[in-house]
Amino acid sequence: MYPCIEINLRKIETNARRLSRLFKPVGISIMAVTKGFSAEPRIAEAILKGGAEYIADARIQNLKKLHHLPKEKVLLRLPMKSEIRDVVKYCDYSLNSEIETLREIGKVAREMNTVHKVIIMVDLGDYREGIRYHRVEQFVQEAIEIEGVEIRGFGVNLTCFGGVIPEQTTLLRLVEISETMRVKYDLEIDIVSGGSSSSVYLLNEENGFPMGINNLRLGEVMLLGKETAFGKRFDGLYEDAFILKAQIIELKDKPSVPHGRIGRDAFGNVPIYEDRGIIRRAILALGKQDVDPSGIVPVNQDISILGASSDHLILDLSRDRYSYQVGDIIHFYVKYGGMLNAMTSPYVEKIYIEDEKNGEDEEEFLLVESI
Repeated sequence: MYPCIEINLRKIETNARRLSRLFKPVGISIMAVTKGFSAEPRIAEAILKGGAEYIADARIQNLKKLHHLPKEKVLLRLPMKSEIRDVVKYCDYSLNSEIETLREIGKVAREMNTVHKVIIMVDLGDYREGIRYHRVEQFVQEAIEIEGVEIRGFGVNLTCFGGVIPEQTTLLRLVEISETMRVKYDLEIDIVSGGSSSSVYLLNEENGFPMGINNLRLGEVMLLGKETAFGKRFDGLYEDAFILKAQIIELKDKPSVPHGRIGRDAFGNVPIYEDRGIIRRAILALGKQDVDPSGIVPVNQDISILGASSDHLILDLSRDRYSYQVGDIIHFYVKYGGMLNAMTSPYVEKIYIEDEKNGEDEEEFLLVESI
């Protein structure tokens, strides 16, 4: 059934294992971030087989799906007050930056006769979540008075909103804050989390990670093989563990510029077209309800994406040398956003594969596949 996304579990497990082997010697544990694939258990299990020590997700619904897996669970998004009972029940740790939320967590934890571990997020310049560094001590002073809550770590988020690249000096500040708070308030600190897939590039830098950073929250680099600070492939990881497939439903020669007065498209935008004369246009049964076209890349580099509506993806096949026909299947690599969309969409079938095909034959198959 199409559209579908093929997930190669062996490649994902291999990526996780290679990353674990790189980071364990420098004392850094890995939180496997599962939100990019809607926390599908088979994918999470492959990552854990590769050596990840924690499971982390932004949504409590996803962590519930993985409750059976024998690893500690971490809620990545700051808890909503409306979900705190589930946070305490299903999560071993949560990331926090609001004292009122911590008070609510402590109240619920006491009712449930437990103690909830929290990681305090520090804002070091990206200006998403976190306490400004000069206010951390005041926050800790208040937080340690809350029964039912234990401060067990400090973390930082970079790149995701402001695009700020993690650097040694920035992460060293996090380490210094963590160590100061640990000593002054006699805290038991398990985790000093130095960011996400945008931080991994530091492993190959001259000074590496500052001593004291002992955790990273990794999703994209394990799943798609790229660090996200500069968008480069990281240490030979697989970039094609996820392949999106869609079927051609129309294939005709048509002008490259629509005929008539141009207004807004179905999404309220006024499109702009380049006049390239008559082109070979293919329509695929795949649309914006399934995936953002900016989040996918045709495996066949002779194909270009012209645009999409809710249910149709329009391609230019004018340079195609494989002579696609109606009914043929086009393959796409996915970026993180494309993977997120496709794995979330109920209209995209998920197909899990264990075995890898061999190099050259696999590439040819990706470029030309008929049903």
